[in-house]
Amino acid sequence: MSVWLWILAACLIAFGTKLVGYLLPERWLENPWVLPLSHGVTVGLLASLVATSTFSSGQSLAVDARLVALLAAAAALRVKAPYLVVVIVGAVAAALARLIGL
Repeated sequence: MSVWLWILAACLIAFGTKLVGYLLPERWLENPWVLPLSHGVTVGLLASLVATSTFSSGQSLAVDARLVALLAAAAALRVKAPYLVVVIVGAVAAALARLIGL
């Protein structure tokens, strides 16, 4: 199966999932456990995307300047820096790490 068929299948699944969300009865969405569950799933998906982008290099795991950038950005987030500052801190940290050979 070619890559484009997998991409098309993923698009159809994503569209179908979104469509099902609009078709659910309102009373199902008003359950007290639905909102925390939907927030938890969102955070989990974003965390997995960040981890995959940080530690993967092709088919293998890698520890390089991206990890330094992530840690620096996390430190900036910890002190409640604005989003633009977080991005700049991460970029500068990655540039410095690559400059020293990571």
